[in-house]
Parts: sequence; structure tokens; C-alpha cells
Amino acid sequence: MPALVVAALGFVSLRQWARSSELLFEVQARDMAAMAAEKADLMLRGAEDEILRRVRTTVAGGADAAALDALVAATPLVKRLFLIDRGGRTIYPGDRRPGDADVLAALGGAAVGTLWEHGGRRQLLAGDHAVLASVVDGPGDTRVLAAILCSEEVLRREVFEATFKGLGASTVVAVLDHRDRPVYSRGSLDGARPMLSVPLRAGPPQWRVALYQPAGSSARASVRRQLALFTVALGGLVVVIAAAAVVTYRLTRREAEAAQLKADFVANVSHDLKTPLSVIRMFAETLELGRVRDEGRRHEYFRVIARESERLSRLIDNVLNFSRVEAGRRTYELEPTAIEPLVRDTLDAFAYPLAQRGFKVEVSVAPALPEVPLDADAVGQALANLVDNAIKYSDERCTVRVDARLADGGLALSVSDEGIGIPGEEHARIFEKFYRVGRSDTQGRRGSGVGLALVRHVAEAHRGRVTVESEPGHGSRFTLWLPLT
Repeated sequence: MPALVVAALGFVSLRQWARSSELLFEVQARDMAAMAAEKADLMLRGAEDEILRRVRTTVAGGADAAALDALVAATPLVKRLFLIDRGGRTIYPGDRRPGDADVLAALGGAAVGTLWEHGGRRQLLAGDHAVLASVVDGPGDTRVLAAILCSEEVLRREVFEATFKGLGASTVVAVLDHRDRPVYSRGSLDGARPMLSVPLRAGPPQWRVALYQPAGSSARASVRRQLALFTVALGGLVVVIAAAAVVTYRLTRREAEAAQLKADFVANVSHDLKTPLSVIRMFAETLELGRVRDEGRRHEYFRVIARESERLSRLIDNVLNFSRVEAGRRTYELEPTAIEPLVRDTLDAFAYPLAQRGFKVEVSVAPALPEVPLDADAVGQALANLVDNAIKYSDERCTVRVDARLADGGLALSVSDEGIGIPGEEHARIFEKFYRVGRSDTQGRRGSGVGLALVRHVAEAHRGRVTVESEPGHGSRFTLWLPLT
């Protein structure tokens, strides 16, 4: 709903802005043109002052034609220089070129006459040429009219280019002469739409700074682009909100599941701890009260206490190792280890529960197995977890098979049973922490939910892996694949 409200308000605002944007753009463009014209006037005024200063200095020193030629050659902006006395006689230059007649004719007009009376400077048009005229002092009390024909190429390069290169690139700035011909253009004018123009006060008559809108970049097109951009952004916002809602729901559900799994973990561990403790306490109290007279039964009670203590130790070790794994503090010391004694020692720890439930144990260790670099305690614990699961999830067919062999360039250590099995869709999740298969025939059995997670961590810490082959009602086969090096 907030996204829809924002979309509606934004659309209405853009529609209103579209009506006033062109007017606003024109106002901004006029301000920009006025600023550009002011900068150009300053640059032109500075260039004119420098040229007239050089001309006054040279003429006041009584310069001859050679000095004036040197002045013109040293000032690229001066294309042609004329010096005329009060009687209209051309003092300099001595030669005539095409176009000089137009310049001299313009200098004989009434506009120049006021320069002799009041001084100053004036910009004149002589045909297609712009001429700067000013009366300067010569040697003694003489005065001459200096007329300067400026080079449009140098004017374009040294004045206009330096003036307009720092302006924004959204419009094209051009300088037009009195015939609307572009003297300078910062960009192509092909297809550009004229916007407005501002006259140059310091430039030649009827010269002006003009702004053009490049093709495809009008204010209306800009509004349409903004509207399209806003629509896309709004669509992205709606998608992000929808995705965030889905992710939040999934994260909340996963957190709830994790909380339930942790609660089940605490309950299962408490039950697993209570069972061997109850057995140990019962047999210890019986022995303490002296109710067992037969020496053979006493030794059997001591064995039960010892086996239940080992079972309790395995459970505590599982929880502690899981805690170290979660905290990233579990370390492994790999040393060359014989496999057959490791398998035998692990099965010996389960001798009492295996015998009590009448399990048939089959052990197959390939002859001449090399010693494998591994952490004997960690791998022994992983193997014990697999054997414990085989005992826990077996029903009438009480068989446990343990075999060790070389396969795929490594050691394959397998534990098989003929128990209730695991559905195929659960194979990927049974190695997750706290996870237990959600079936009625598994929920009533003891277990903390971290045994297989530890098995996978041990396998991966040895740069190996653990796999499972299982079907409901046909038992399970877990295999630790460990590299030989």
C-alpha cells in the first residue's frame, strides 16, 4: 500500500511538473545564456584592451611600417591593422588587399566621426568583417584612427573556446554573427532546436550568444525519461518489497524451526544423559547396599557401570565437540594411523549394548591397508556415532556391518545396518544440525540431532566426505571417504 500511494503521488507530481518544466527550463537557459554572454564580453573586452594597449604603445613611439608589421605578426588576434589620419589619408598599411575598400568605407562614416570628438572605441561592420576602431595618440600632438580587423579563427580558438568550455553539456552554446552564421559552436548544430539568444555588448554589432537544444534532449523528452525511470524504480521497489516479504516469512519460519529444533535438542540430550545416569545410579546403589553376593554378578554390574559411563562420555564428547565446531575452535591433529585397531576399539566400546540386544556384528577390513593420516579421536567418534545410529534405528534384524577398504584412491570406511532406513528426500538434510527425520518410528528414539552433523564436519575437516545409501525398510549404509594423503 505505501508503494502504491507513492506511485500515485509521484505520477501526479510528474504530470504537473511536465506542464511547468519547459518554462522553467527556458528561464534557466536564459540565465545560462546571460552568464555566457557576460563571460564572453569580459574576455572580448580584455582582448581588445590588450590589442589597443599594444597599438597605442607602438604608435606613440613613432613606429614606422616595419614596427607595425612586427606588431601585427606578434599579435595573432590582429588580422589587419589600419592607421588613418584626420584627413582620411591611410598611413598604414602601404599595400591594398581585397576587402580593404569595405573597411576604409566603413571608417569614413558618421559613426567614426564621433570617435575623433569624444574618443573611446567602437565596433563596426565592414561587409562581412568586424572592425574595432579607436583614436590613439601619435608622436607629439598628432592623433590617428586605429582600425583593427580581428581574425575570426583566433577569436574562436582563444576567446570563445576558453570562455565556454566550462559550461554544462545539456545545451549547445554558439556565437552567431550579424548574418546568423555560427562563428563558434560548442557541439554540432545539426538537428538542434534554437532556444534563445543574448546579444554581445562588447562584440561586433548584432553578434550574439545563442543556445540550442540538441536533438532528442528537449524538456519534454527529459520528462518522459524521468517518468520512465520513476516507473522502473517503482517496479523495482515493489519487487524488492515482495521479495523482502517472502524472505522475511522464510527467515521467520526457519527461526521458528531452529528454535523448535534447539528445544528438541535440549530435551533429547537431557533424556540421553538421564538414562545412563539412572542405570549407573541403580547398579551403584545395589552394589553399595551389598545385595549382590555372587562375585560373577558383581563383576557384571561393574561392567554395566563402565559401559554406561562410556556411553555417557560419548554423549558429552558429542555435545562438547559440537560446541567447539560451532565456535570454530575444533582442531584436528592428523597422524598416520592403522585402521583395523581403530575399528576394533570403536566396536569394543559398544560390546555390551550389542550383546544385550543380540546384534550380529560383521567386520571386514581389507588386508594390507596403509596407515592413513587422520585424527584418530575424531574419526573414532564419527565411527562411533554411525555405529550408535545403527544400533538405535534397528528393529528385528539386528545386524551391523563395518568394513574398511580402498576405493576411488582413498579409504572408504562404511557402517551398514538392516534397520528402518531413511527416505530419499531426507538424505540431504540428515547431516544438518538438530535435524531428525520426521517420522513416527524415529521420534520416540533417543538422540540429540548432532551426531551426523559431527560426522560430516569430521569428514570435511579431513578433506573427505560422507555419503548415505538408504531406503525405508531396507537399512542404511553410511560411508566415510578419507584421502590417503
